[in-house]
Amino acid sequence: MKKTLLKAAVLSLTAALMLSGCGEKAADTGSASTKDSKAKMAEFILNNGSEPQSLDPSKIQGVPEHRLYMALFEGLVSYDPKTCQAIPGVAESWSRSEDGTVLTFKLRDTTWSDGTPITAQTFVDSWLYYMAPATAAEYAYMPAAVIEGAADYNSGKAGRETVGIKAVDEHTLEVKLVGPVAYAIDMMAHYSFAPLPLHAIEKYKNDWTKPGNFVGNGPFVLEEWVPQDHVSVVPNDKYWNKENVFLSRITYLPIEDTTVAYNKFRNNEIDWDTSIPLDVLDEVKLLPSYHKDSQISSYYYEFNINDPTLKDVRVRKALAMSINRQELVDKVTKGGQIAADAFCPPMTGYTPATGNAFNVEEAKKLLADAGYPNGTGFPKLTVIYNTNDGHKKIAEYVQQEWKKNLGIDVSLENMEWATFLDQRQSNNFQIARAGWVGDYMDPSNFLELCLTDSGNNDGRYANPKYDELLQKAARLPAGDERMQLLHEAEEIMMTQDQALIPFYYYVSQNLIDLNKWDGWYTNPLDVHPYVGLKAKN
Repeated sequence: MKKTLLKAAVLSLTAALMLSGCGEKAADTGSASTKDSKAKMAEFILNNGSEPQSLDPSKIQGVPEHRLYMALFEGLVSYDPKTCQAIPGVAESWSRSEDGTVLTFKLRDTTWSDGTPITAQTFVDSWLYYMAPATAAEYAYMPAAVIEGAADYNSGKAGRETVGIKAVDEHTLEVKLVGPVAYAIDMMAHYSFAPLPLHAIEKYKNDWTKPGNFVGNGPFVLEEWVPQDHVSVVPNDKYWNKENVFLSRITYLPIEDTTVAYNKFRNNEIDWDTSIPLDVLDEVKLLPSYHKDSQISSYYYEFNINDPTLKDVRVRKALAMSINRQELVDKVTKGGQIAADAFCPPMTGYTPATGNAFNVEEAKKLLADAGYPNGTGFPKLTVIYNTNDGHKKIAEYVQQEWKKNLGIDVSLENMEWATFLDQRQSNNFQIARAGWVGDYMDPSNFLELCLTDSGNNDGRYANPKYDELLQKAARLPAGDERMQLLHEAEEIMMTQDQALIPFYYYVSQNLIDLNKWDGWYTNPLDVHPYVGLKAKN
């Protein structure tokens, strides 16, 4: 889901993610049901953590944007709110060929919010637009990795006719995969597989996401976007499943100050607090509205491999091995996170890489071998992070560890969310905070971030052997052989090359009063659809 946390960037370490419950308000616009039922619908207000970078699925990349995407758009499939596995969306059913390499989707009769029909050709044109080199969508590598011929098209080596997607008729879409990709259906809930209102994009160009111009196909449509104040959405009368939309409005607040957000939650001014101040975490844990669960996600720092200092793998390993991750989660984040030396979290059938563990003596030796004994002559590096109290505290801890254990100085730079993302994506940094919440439950979703041509490879890591192993794994059916290839790839990226510094695996931490709200569940990806969410009577 998202970068999302990169998916997102992913939220505040111990801080983090999702909603809580407030009062009911009668809908006054855009209701999906009868006048009598409107009075029973409730407004839902959440802290989205930051100002969204965009509402255009071809330009979004973070958790705040993904939350808005789930209200405004729907792909072939959506997320089950309890398991995060794929459930029918625009596609009412699907089937696989006997060899597992061809997916056939049967689409329901549905339209865009302006009444324009959505057909199989809509998906063909949308995916081709998304993967086109000119679009430069950061997540284009995801469909390109699994659809036959898509990688060459995305890289500009071949035309659109090579891509294995076809509208058999108005309601039948055929997708040819590079192999029996076991996770392909779950993967298609992600916004890199979204339908796009190309007729609105052609008409309004970059202004198509503004109120009045916006066209979507999700359970809600855009009502207002007041920058640095709020985004609000209201029910979409054209949505195929509008009978199960029970909210009159969702309002997203871009509150970066975690203390301000928490106080608003305690005062019943917001219904879902997505950022918990570390200073009051012990207090928060005692609240009945606090919900914690394991999560398939990682918190880490990215290295800019092009940096003259950081291109030396000995330096990267020294920096990684001089941080006591267990102390970090015990004394700084304190939310139950799991200290990690590997990037990819454990999953069914998958064992993460060994990684390079905390070892100050070895770190000092590596730094000396790189030409900086006891830190002498080491250039001053800068760590960038997006505005958040949790990210700041972690950065300060890392800064102290490197000074104490290696004798080196680093500076810290806080950035507003959109600027932070732009700096990372343009490779204009030395070390950057990052977080990744899985978009689907498979190790490939983490490891593909570091493919040479991945749009999320902000550090510009490149290793042909690593790429080869992931590409080979993508063509294998589910099973031990495939998982072993992925493990070998992670060993290269993490243990051998130290492409990044993993800190810990997240746990989801949410504030929402489930005595007031129904239809919200903790789940492995911490993704929470709005369809079915309603106030309790």
